[in-house]
Amino acid sequence: MKNFFSNFFNRNNDPKSIISFDVIDPIYSYLYNQQSSLEFKVKGIKENVSVNLFYFPGSLDHEESRVEIKKAGFNNSYEVLNELYKKMDIGVLTQEIIEQGLEYDFIHIQFYSEPTSDEKKFFKRSIKNFIIFFCCTNSLETNDFKILYSGTHFFDYTKGLLESELLDFNNPKNESQTIGIKDLKIVLQGICQYLNIEIPETVELPSQENLVEAEEVKLETFEEFINLVSRGNIEEKELKKQSKKLFKNYQKNTNEYHAIVDGHFDFFESIDAWNSDWKFDPEDAEYFISEMIGEDLNFAYPEETYSHDLFPYIQSALEKHNLELMTYDTHGDNYLFFVANKNDVVRILELSELIKIEINQL
Repeated sequence: MKNFFSNFFNRNNDPKSIISFDVIDPIYSYLYNQQSSLEFKVKGIKENVSVNLFYFPGSLDHEESRVEIKKAGFNNSYEVLNELYKKMDIGVLTQEIIEQGLEYDFIHIQFYSEPTSDEKKFFKRSIKNFIIFFCCTNSLETNDFKILYSGTHFFDYTKGLLESELLDFNNPKNESQTIGIKDLKIVLQGICQYLNIEIPETVELPSQENLVEAEEVKLETFEEFINLVSRGNIEEKELKKQSKKLFKNYQKNTNEYHAIVDGHFDFFESIDAWNSDWKFDPEDAEYFISEMIGEDLNFAYPEETYSHDLFPYIQSALEKHNLELMTYDTHGDNYLFFVANKNDVVRILELSELIKIEINQL
């Protein structure tokens, strides 16, 4: 049995926003009535999106969670729920209500986004958790929701819930929330398209395309990729040759993985790229990047700054040329750098996931 505790506060249903009850409620209905767990790809989002319908007390009613609950200083999952309700300014459950053993549902949406400026020093991606609880506003029926947010992994699920913050999605308080909210809008559109849920006409969509429609990998896909990562600086004959080779490798079995990766290296040798170990001097960066872009690039940096600590200063200098430094992930102890037009970066990353050639932002 589902049951939601009533509370009065401003209702989250901006008719223009995709983060609204009229969008989230039919998603909940699908999860409740048909399939409680989803995992799928959304264009523009790193890796798969995970969507799960959980509930108190059942989802925390197993040995691991009971240990986590005790470790957090609580006796049962209802006490954890009350702690979350306090954080969201929702009235807590009384002991009398708890004894009725009712279920209280919530949706957990999880995906990866680009890291914040601080996270980029250490991570290539940043996890985003949105935990949605339903409630009532000026009504006896469920007509509203509140969201808890966390940018950390839930290795201890109870702790993860308790450490999540109440999210004001109209006023994010930091860069992590800002990035997460931007991507949540894309994810919500993707969920609706994946489940064939009609989005109200008043909603301003974050994207005008189908975000879950699988793009077919063809020879032309590799031609587009090569054109973008080379900034068009490749002869037609070489473009066709490398495209055919990469497409052929793409079609091979995974037991030929090393041959496939060698093909990636061969390709980057054919364009303006810079192969460096993990340690490099600013003078090396200036020289090789100047070679790649065909003009002198000088950038200011603090003394005794080397290797990956130089990336913010390099990117700032390149941004003035509407360029960005990127790298092919060698999975080794070296970088394989190239320079892309800034306007092409999003598409390069999309193609990277599609054709399984791992490209990273820096």
